[in-house]
Amino acid sequence: MKKLPVTMAEQEFIDGIKKVKRSKVKLAFMLGFYQCMRVSEIVALRKQHIDYSRGYIHILNAKFGKDRDVPIMKPVKSGLKHLPVNISIRQLQRLVKKYWPKIHFHILRHSGATCYHNDKGVDITFIQQLLGHSRLDTTMIYTHISPKQLSNVFEKVWE
Repeated sequence: MKKLPVTMAEQEFIDGIKKVKRSKVKLAFMLGFYQCMRVSEIVALRKQHIDYSRGYIHILNAKFGKDRDVPIMKPVKSGLKHLPVNISIRQLQRLVKKYWPKIHFHILRHSGATCYHNDKGVDITFIQQLLGHSRLDTTMIYTHISPKQLSNVFEKVWE
């Protein structure tokens, strides 16, 4: 049997982020969760990649050399003034364990995508664009259906 992937709920993320004192670390975590960015994309992000007039972050040279524009999510907007984060990938990977011991940094990306799909009702094709995936089946790995969501769907069937 395949092991279920680990994700965290938005409230668990919020509870952890409240404990973070350094603005740049907080921003890095929020970019991981709310923007669903990879740690390498966060480390490479600069102020000139933010288009405030259009409301987009331009992610350059992501996985497989692809660029993408993603909307700036409201919880992240005010923290963008702290760019660049000037923290190494390795440091961010260590720091995430300090606030959420059972996860690694990439789980923030999974958790954000799952939150958008399960809790916020965002269509999976939009999440595919946010994550920068070419294939929908790759995105489906990120958007885990919670037992509660599954139960809610089937309860409605029998109403």
